[in-house]
Amino acid sequence: MTDIDLTTTSTDGFDTESVIGDFAVGIDPMNETGPDPNSVLVADYAACFLPAVRMGARKSGYDDLGKMAIEAEAELTDHDDLESISFTLKVEADVDDPAELAELGEQYCHVHTALREELHADVTVEVDAFEPTEATA
Repeated sequence: MTDIDLTTTSTDGFDTESVIGDFAVGIDPMNETGPDPNSVLVADYAACFLPAVRMGARKSGYDDLGKMAIEAEAELTDHDDLESISFTLKVEADVDDPAELAELGEQYCHVHTALREELHADVTVEVDAFEPTEATA
């Protein structure tokens, strides 16, 4: 049994729609109808890292950190592959050891843990997988 199931579909062109439970996310590598995949990955990373910092801080006895934000930047190679990602974590509260907050984010963020070289998709290809539609028949 899997823990995450989703379907990503492209009817034509390059844009896709991913249906994750009750939610649909449009992604377009051309940045015309939605954000591109690299931007979505960086946003997903930031969206995981920020609450991970907050959760880790609470477990470590920090009082409320107040408003928090991440300003994310990413560098791409000449082939549009992600080369580097950097975060600027902004925290409303004054804390004695800001570096500890980064360490807590790294410890509790599932995306941070997943971004490692040995985690690549195990790809199986199924051909002739769809019934012809009126447009393709």
